[in-house]
Amino acid sequence: MKKELQLKLLFIFGLISICLYFVFSKPVKLGLDLQGGMSIVLQVDIDHVIKRQYQQLAQDIEKLLKENGIDVLNAEVKGSEKLVITLLDPTKTDKAKSIIEEKYPNVNVDIEDGTIEVRFTEWELKRLKNFIMQQALETLRNRIDEFGTLSPNIARLGENRILVELPGVVDPERAKAIIGKTAQLEFKEVIDVALSKEELLKRYPEGLPKDTEILEGVPKKINGKQIKEYYLVKKVPIVTGADLKDARATVDQAGNPAVNFELTSEGAEKFGEATAKLIGKRIAIVLDKKVISAPVVRSRISATGQITGDFTTEEANDLAVVLRAGALPAPVKILEERVIGPTLGKDSIEKTLKAGIAALILVGIFMIWRYAIAGFISIVALLINGLLLWAAMVILDVTLTLPGIAGIILNIGMAVDANVIIFERIREELRNGKTLRVAIDEGFKRAWDAIFDAQITTLIAAFVLFQFGTGPLKGFAATLSIGTVTSIFTALFITKVFLDIVLGGRKYLKYAF
Repeated sequence: MKKELQLKLLFIFGLISICLYFVFSKPVKLGLDLQGGMSIVLQVDIDHVIKRQYQQLAQDIEKLLKENGIDVLNAEVKGSEKLVITLLDPTKTDKAKSIIEEKYPNVNVDIEDGTIEVRFTEWELKRLKNFIMQQALETLRNRIDEFGTLSPNIARLGENRILVELPGVVDPERAKAIIGKTAQLEFKEVIDVALSKEELLKRYPEGLPKDTEILEGVPKKINGKQIKEYYLVKKVPIVTGADLKDARATVDQAGNPAVNFELTSEGAEKFGEATAKLIGKRIAIVLDKKVISAPVVRSRISATGQITGDFTTEEANDLAVVLRAGALPAPVKILEERVIGPTLGKDSIEKTLKAGIAALILVGIFMIWRYAIAGFISIVALLINGLLLWAAMVILDVTLTLPGIAGIILNIGMAVDANVIIFERIREELRNGKTLRVAIDEGFKRAWDAIFDAQITTLIAAFVLFQFGTGPLKGFAATLSIGTVTSIFTALFITKVFLDIVLGGRKYLKYAF
């Protein structure tokens, strides 16, 4: 055997050894459809955020116009479509329009019936929607990472929906609570408190003070009775979850579960200034528009504080998780949920494995019947291809799904397809009177273009599927693309090495093809 051939054979055995090490040292990750878990489709309320942006814009424009000597009589947000501004002096409408257009190039400004209508441009609306969805995806990833779920699949569906797949989840209700909680944390100054909303409204017969709102409190037990309070608070928060640096579950002085929080330097400065002015008054700790507690400020508070309430230990841990991961930019609604048991996945694995073994045996019989020793060599190369594919999935941390297994089985046929092209080219060369050794060399050279073109088109299709598909389809695209690359290597290199070894044993030449 030539030295060059020996080195190639040594390389193959080394590669097989490395692959076997990875295959047996670390199991491949299984997708939702194989190990069970849950799948959730969420709808993000994008209109809610756009409406909030219009409300913020209304405050900013009102302040801007006042600085320019123009008083606003009313600034009303019409759903998530536009902002309608009425001036105290209608003669200044054109001037106000010019000021707004100059300051805010991302809005369209029109004058209708003496009022100013402000709308975000199409480009700005598209940017806002994409930003909201991207932020929602990132927040969900952070929460799920904190939750500890392995190999989650989080993907955008259409304009305002998100698919979340959580393989191996054993507590679906807890997962839903963490994923679906908006977790908008706000600290607001308390103006008044009552045991009912009606009582608060009676105290202000001429209407609630400007820039205030009534929020419902979380029910709490006092002397064995469930009591719910309602709070009149300022709309503009002192600090929000965006000012949060860290949050950890702990216990309060009475030994009850609580959450300690730490603010950023900017948040600490704002909170410190506000609490210094509010000593003796109450601050509402608001989570998703509900007051979970409203402690009295005893002294100036800056960087750290504690959130207390009627929490269980698990609830305190989950609250800390969602606060650390950040608030979702908009409320979300669970449109669809499915829980898949591991029994279904196990049954699927068994059936697909049987299909894979049957495919391998049938392909093997055909190749040996058609190409004799060369066919047997192609089956050995095919087995090595399978090993390379599996090892690559482990190394690249690819999640195996049921369609992914289908991709592997499909790869069995595709892998030998390259060998069929090569062997037919070799036979053609033999019919032209070439010796076997020359025919093999020429066959591999001439088959390369056809193999390359076929596999490149497969890789392009797999790439598109991976880019635009979701969970299981991505698993199919991943196994198909990895298998395509490994099959090119095994067909052109490993098959060639083994054929060269066969050529060394002259007595087997007549059985080679």
